[in-house]
Amino acid sequence: MPVEPAIAALLEQINALPALSIRSTDPEVLREAERELGASMVPAEPIEVGSVRDTTVPGPAGDVPVRIYRPAKQGPVPTVVFYHGGGWINGDLDSHDLVTRRLCRDIEAVLVAVHYRRAPEHPFPAPYEDCLAVTRHVADRISEFGGRADRLAVAGDSAGANLAAVIAQTFHAEGRPLAAQLLAYPVVQFDADTPSRAENATGYILTAEAISDIQDLYAGTDPAVRRSPKVSPLLAESFHGLAPAVIGTAQYDPLRDEGQAYASALQDAGVDVFVRNYDGLIHAFVNLFPISSASEAAVSELITQFKQRLG
Repeated sequence: MPVEPAIAALLEQINALPALSIRSTDPEVLREAERELGASMVPAEPIEVGSVRDTTVPGPAGDVPVRIYRPAKQGPVPTVVFYHGGGWINGDLDSHDLVTRRLCRDIEAVLVAVHYRRAPEHPFPAPYEDCLAVTRHVADRISEFGGRADRLAVAGDSAGANLAAVIAQTFHAEGRPLAAQLLAYPVVQFDADTPSRAENATGYILTAEAISDIQDLYAGTDPAVRRSPKVSPLLAESFHGLAPAVIGTAQYDPLRDEGQAYASALQDAGVDVFVRNYDGLIHAFVNLFPISSASEAAVSELITQFKQRLG
């Protein structure tokens, strides 16, 4: 299936712009360029929720900024901790504000969005440690958030989905199982040699070169670190007992095959998994639902499946 027309038009504009080198460009320049591109390419009105509050949570190296979204629904509701994508380098609370508002409204859950420390200034394990600290904080004080102790979940996209998958594994190892995990086009194996990485190496926003640069800046070059399940969750020894998973991948995404492989590994271990590869879509489609009908349909389905698992 060809790329959806609305996304094809977006790609034409993006591919006409001069490319910035992730490895050699100042990270703040990269972040500002991404912010400006996102605002110009995907304009959208904010989604109304019950309330939004910016605050901080104690972390291993100081306070971690978080944004707490509460739904209009009153009474105990599920709680979802969300980790934004952006290759552990870009992304922040604002870049995914529309996505987290959508999740809060449609799931009727409290959303806690985490702005973890980012590479290259703060490589692995800093982002993971911040996300783990916030998730533990929320779990230990669930009455202050959604209020349902058995309905804590994690979610993220791309690098954020990597963090969500790793946090789900960590919580399971600690004997604190989560209710569900939502993983949109997750990074689950560094140095993966898959057909999708070759087929979609250029032209679809996330390139093979960018993946190589991002992974080096996040985890360095030590093979032992890159193979660690805390970096490559697909390489964990066991997946038995992990939280039910909702996994979405895209046809024209270099990460497609590893996301599908993670879904298969969970299914083989007896985990409840909903997985869908969305034809005609690209990496970052969860951010594109305001301008793409196919992305809207995909996001709607993933949210529906996630909500079902949250009860």
